[in-house]
Amino acid sequence: MEDEQRVYGVVYESDESSDGTHSHEIFLITWDGRVLHTHGFSGITSFNVGHQHRYAGVTAPAPSGVPHTHAYSTETTFNDGHRHFICGRTGPAIPLPGGGHYHFFKGVTTINGKTPHTHTYSGRTGNEMPV
Repeated sequence: MEDEQRVYGVVYESDESSDGTHSHEIFLITWDGRVLHTHGFSGITSFNVGHQHRYAGVTAPAPSGVPHTHAYSTETTFNDGHRHFICGRTGPAIPLPGGGHYHFFKGVTTINGKTPHTHTYSGRTGNEMPV
């Protein structure tokens, strides 16, 4: 079949649980012949309710060489007795002069804290990294 997509990856099988079931984790390496890549990202949230948080993570994989965005999620540092979660989708790829590309991202954290509040965050990913 000429229109079928070929997917290559690595499958990790976990040990059987006490109830006799097991699970698999699949880490894709290519999708339809295109190598997948990720981006690192990090930053500091806005200063709200007397504090801010740091965060860092790696985006979900996406195929190279085609228009794309990446999903991302991570949790912030534990400050002022709590943490927040961030998640979203980057903007489209922006080419770098020496090769590769990066993405902009921005959003609002989850609500948390003794005084319930959110923080805003924004930044740009690092250059692409092969999976």
